[in-house]
Amino acid sequence: MKLYLTILLLAYSFLSIAQERDTTVLSGKDSIRESVLGEVIVTASRIPEKLLLSPVTVEKVSRSFFLTNSSPSFFDALDQVKGVQTITPSMGFKIINTRGFANTTNVRFAQLVDGMDIQSPHIGSPIGNVLGPGDLDIERVEIIPGVASAMYGMNSINGLANFYSRDPFLSEGLSIRQHTALTHLNNTSSAPRIFSETQLRWVKKLNEQWAVKFNLGYMHGYDWVADNYNDLSPQANASTGLTGDNNPALNPVNSYGNEATNRRTLNLGGRAYQVARTGYREIDVTDYTLQNIKGDAGIFYKTKKGHRFSYNFRYAFLNNIYQRANRFRLEDYALYQHGINYQSPSIQAKLYYNGENTGDSYNLRSMAENMDRAGLSDNEWFALYNQGYTTALQSGQSVEAAHQQARQLADRDRLQPGTAGFNETISRLQQINNWDSGAALKVRAGFIHGEVQFNLTEQWLKKWKEKAGLELLAGLDHRTYLVQPDGNYFINPEAGKAGRTIRYGRTGAFVSVYKQLLQDKLRLGVAVRADKNDYFNVKWNPRVTAVYSINSNQSLRLSFTSSYRFPIVFEAYSNVNSGGVKRVGGLPVMSNGIFENAWLQTSIASYQAAILRDVNQGGLSRQDAIEKNKGLLQKNPYTYLEPEQVRSVEIGYRGVFLSGRLYVDGGAYFNRYNSFIAQANMNIPRTKNPDSLAFYLADNRLQEQYRMWTNSSTTIDNIGFHAGGSFRLVKDYVINANTSFQQLLKTSNEDGLEDGFNTPEWMVNAGIANKDIHQGIGAGINLRWQSRYYWESFLVNGDVPSITTLDANISYQFTKMPLQLKLGGNNLFNRYYYSILGGPSIGGYYYLTVTWGLPKK
Repeated sequence: MKLYLTILLLAYSFLSIAQERDTTVLSGKDSIRESVLGEVIVTASRIPEKLLLSPVTVEKVSRSFFLTNSSPSFFDALDQVKGVQTITPSMGFKIINTRGFANTTNVRFAQLVDGMDIQSPHIGSPIGNVLGPGDLDIERVEIIPGVASAMYGMNSINGLANFYSRDPFLSEGLSIRQHTALTHLNNTSSAPRIFSETQLRWVKKLNEQWAVKFNLGYMHGYDWVADNYNDLSPQANASTGLTGDNNPALNPVNSYGNEATNRRTLNLGGRAYQVARTGYREIDVTDYTLQNIKGDAGIFYKTKKGHRFSYNFRYAFLNNIYQRANRFRLEDYALYQHGINYQSPSIQAKLYYNGENTGDSYNLRSMAENMDRAGLSDNEWFALYNQGYTTALQSGQSVEAAHQQARQLADRDRLQPGTAGFNETISRLQQINNWDSGAALKVRAGFIHGEVQFNLTEQWLKKWKEKAGLELLAGLDHRTYLVQPDGNYFINPEAGKAGRTIRYGRTGAFVSVYKQLLQDKLRLGVAVRADKNDYFNVKWNPRVTAVYSINSNQSLRLSFTSSYRFPIVFEAYSNVNSGGVKRVGGLPVMSNGIFENAWLQTSIASYQAAILRDVNQGGLSRQDAIEKNKGLLQKNPYTYLEPEQVRSVEIGYRGVFLSGRLYVDGGAYFNRYNSFIAQANMNIPRTKNPDSLAFYLADNRLQEQYRMWTNSSTTIDNIGFHAGGSFRLVKDYVINANTSFQQLLKTSNEDGLEDGFNTPEWMVNAGIANKDIHQGIGAGINLRWQSRYYWESFLVNGDVPSITTLDANISYQFTKMPLQLKLGGNNLFNRYYYSILGGPSIGGYYYLTVTWGLPKK
């Protein structure tokens, strides 16, 4: 497969992807040239400019491409854009990312709809596309795969995607889309299932000045199942020879309540064993029903002089799975946005509010832990285990059999999945907002965002633009997060403000200048942004760019950017007790005294493992083993949070050749990260007596365990390149191909703390499509491959195997009515794969889509 992909890549070297242009074939031999060179984008510089003159890499994906793509939806089709990585924690919660450091809460990549951020306030990132436009209302997507903070702030240091909805003044009428799919074929964890999504769009142009728009979508199905039962602690009892299914500390990936914090060291028969509680599989403690409702409504007004006003309301009510350090069931979760927008030739202003209510959502790990405890407390369970083991050993049972008999005795009052008592307990724990005794996720949060942008040379300083070739843009924005303390997930730490709303704000301003030189062949740009975040000093984010037009068909680009990322609400203010480990925000107001008195958990784990080896294999007493190995303990070196910084250099090239039949685009980049925001585990012993420290750190029950947000001391380099293209053959067949490469380099002070890079080195797409092969019949096929990569998270670490999927579709456009049928499949060969570790296994997806009322182009 690798050889095949390499040959394919070479065959289409420097072919750019069709997503960067409207795939509608224009008449005449220069159709691609006219389409690409005339394409206007906004996202790169926040002003309209031709794609060929963009100072940074921008991927433009047009609506016509979405209509012919083999993916089920426009959002799914984004993983065919070069450099874009898609990860799937849930069928209803897909995440897009570029240039590495991907995770299931992607706080380094921003997602906008018509320029408005659609993130969930407390999560700090969008929930897939639940608040974004549907397939009937999407016009185009512009993606900046790289640092965008100088122009946007908003922690967009990995990149930014801006989804543009269709103009109601240009697209009135009624459209309906029914999408039905068959999933879970040959799945050992589920029978075959039906997925259904219905979308409706209605637009009415009242007159030349007023228009209204309404969208509604409903999806229902059965989520992909997380059924990875590989043991995360296979060596926990290796010193006693108990491994595999005989491991008393068995900790399957998608089984919860049996993690390291749910086990104890038991001295049984003169040996020390690590023993975990039994736990429950994910499928036992969650509902995989996927049911999401989304909609938006807007009213639009425009004047004869080009001024436009609009109000939009977006709403989503969802039920699906979400993954962070743990897995969650999002149930009756509401997310919404009110937005007001004003636009003129010189001014753009936005004011919007995002709000969320997590409803009846809950933590799957906490649910499993407290389901176990609903039968017996931890002390009772381990006492019974001890009793059962001793009885079995005295009766002549083997060590393995004695452990099995001990577990059977300890689990005698364990609630069984599917029983009435089990289901009643889940419903009760789902409402207890304390993860020591329940599992509820009860968060109400929001943020208000306002911004204004002035194109100073468009109207007021127009002579500067005409005489000096200058373009001057300036902007100002402010955002304040508002979080209601719930006593479990968030608390207000400010003195005298317990229970009051947490306020966390940031103000930013930018100015950018562009200058045309060398008879307009060279376009130089400088942008500077200043951001002031609560608790931190002002940070400056400069960007310097240059675009050189070789001729009317080719351009070179070069840019340098230095940007900062401030901690999101969760990184700053979290106060979560999860499985005996307290996750605390890294602000001094949240974590005063913890960093100064803590010891590294990694050193404690090594210390405790060494004690076990010396007791079980070296014949030492526990006291002697503690004394021998206490030198392994390391004091915590980390401290309070600071902003994360990245500096990036990028070069690129675009061109159109062969009378407009070939479009090419490629580039390379180098990123350097400092003060990387990540988490570190550290424990504080429950004693201040220095002579007792080693004894307390040998027993998890005698220490407070923390997972702290802090900064890595490692200087991290990230390099990569991307290349792709589109080639138009005879009879309007279009070949698309692209590849991207990204690699993590660590250069100094490596402390192992940086967030997981979590990105394959190689990603390749190749396909061919024709929207009108014969009398309205169209078809397309696409092959996607990504290399094996290492996934690192607090839930699970390990290798994600390489992924190869083949997608295809055939469509029919009726000529006498606005009706289109589309039959297709993703992962046609139904080879189940993991997008991420800890997440679900993903199989084939076979669908039929019927669309009424959508224009052909």
